[in-house]
Amino acid sequence: MALRPRDLASRMAGRRKPGDGYLRETFTLPREQARTRARDFLNRYPKAAYMSAVESWRELPGGDIEFTMRRLASAD
Repeated sequence: MALRPRDLASRMAGRRKPGDGYLRETFTLPREQARTRARDFLNRYPKAAYMSAVESWRELPGGDIEFTMRRLASAD
């Protein structure tokens, strides 16, 4: 059975521990909008306070970028 990249991504996401304390958001946007969205996310949730980061990303066949941003639920 041939697996598509989305199948692999879903399988890997299923292995993630749900109680790791991070909130995740996944976006699928054209390249420039993806850059803007990631910058806005990192400005809103700074790394020093929320440990925010781009967790994963990939380029889709149509040229869009699918990426997942993560951050802690709250800052101390």
